[in-house]
Amino acid sequence: MIVYEYPFNERIRTLLRLEDLYERFSFFLQQQHPFQHHIALSLIFEMLEVAGRADLKSELLQELERQKQTLIGFRSSPHVATETLNAIIDDISRVSASLMMSQGKAGQSIRDNEWLMSIRGRLIIPGGACEFDLPSYYAWQNNTPEKRRADIFRWFAPLVPLFEAISMALRLLRESCASRKMLAPAGSYQQMLQGKIYQMIRLQVDPSIGAIPEISANKYMLWVRFMSQDGTMKPRAFDGEVPFELTLCNF
Repeated sequence: MIVYEYPFNERIRTLLRLEDLYERFSFFLQQQHPFQHHIALSLIFEMLEVAGRADLKSELLQELERQKQTLIGFRSSPHVATETLNAIIDDISRVSASLMMSQGKAGQSIRDNEWLMSIRGRLIIPGGACEFDLPSYYAWQNNTPEKRRADIFRWFAPLVPLFEAISMALRLLRESCASRKMLAPAGSYQQMLQGKIYQMIRLQVDPSIGAIPEISANKYMLWVRFMSQDGTMKPRAFDGEVPFELTLCNF
């Protein structure tokens, strides 16, 4: 199943974008070639752009604390697996404490590094990081893969608490509700939400069907139009029924 996620608000949209950047960063960091480590470094700069909101850290701390208190309230329920619940609460406490201890604006140590900022400034220009533009960066790229990897992780390390908190918040959100099997006749599905506020939609589709969802939603209505692609990759309306799984997620 392919999972498509649609955020209802800017905060969740930011978290999903940062999660996507981190997943790509983790992949390229583990590779060997200088070109791949160049991409890993450029992804850190993209993270700084997306995480630049001053209130992101405080919003995450508030949300994790709210979730922690909600979960603590379940301890008295006889239908809850106590060990699992306590493990989740402990994870939230650890992640929150680590984020709280991180100093200043996200990625400030990177912004204070003049050498890294010189590279960031050149990356804005197409082809601007050539060896004749940045000879010191070219020399660094000729280090061993282990040395480059260690440097990149050292520069990224101050951002680790933020991304642990993002991972925890999205994990709690995704696990907050159960999915339901739905059917879209003629490739279209609508559902009235009656003003109820959700944070995110998760939609799962069997890739063998060849249907791609285009999602529009607000607090009043959800509308999913399924499309397909022809040989030129141009989308067109899907002709036929589409079975899918739908999850409306809310903390």
